[in-house]
Amino acid sequence: MEKKSAGASVSPQPPERQELRKKVIESIATTMDLYGVNHSFGQLYGIMYFEDRPMTLEEMKDYMQMSKSNMSYAVRSLTESKMIYKLDEKKDRKDQYVAETDFFRTFRNFFGAKLQREVDVMLASIREAVPDLSEIVLAQETEPEEREQALRDLHKLRHAEQYYVWLQGFVDRLEGGEIFGAEPSGEDLSGSAGSATD
Repeated sequence: MEKKSAGASVSPQPPERQELRKKVIESIATTMDLYGVNHSFGQLYGIMYFEDRPMTLEEMKDYMQMSKSNMSYAVRSLTESKMIYKLDEKKDRKDQYVAETDFFRTFRNFFGAKLQREVDVMLASIREAVPDLSEIVLAQETEPEEREQALRDLHKLRHAEQYYVWLQGFVDRLEGGEIFGAEPSGEDLSGSAGSATD
């Protein structure tokens, strides 16, 4: 039987599945942190993403080692973003939650809600300011310098209004699923997974 030389390389063992999960969960949390979501909230979503069962608030708290108040806030935040959902059925009279695992739907829900909030706030403010600025511009008693500045502000806000009207249309298309015309099919995804094992 041929002996291996002392310098022969040994193939490294593949990392454990749980370690692979941890890396992906941390990447999910880091990514969500980029968009203003608390890092620990992102970790919670990542954990629930891989769970194949509903989780109660108590189970999440024990898993994350977070206080009940912080965990309640995390769950409320993720629920409002539609990244997790509360089930109708309870477990031992406790609410149960599951994660949204479709990243296309997660993108639509998360960014749709954020952008809609921005549109609502900005359009309301702009449309409240425009009539008042117009009055300043048209008023005979307005000083020339003030009129000129008000006119500049008015032009800027008119341009901003056009942008937010466009953004509202984008949000409508996003929530209607029209943005995902090139969304890969299940066959495309399974083909990609298969090629990785070839």
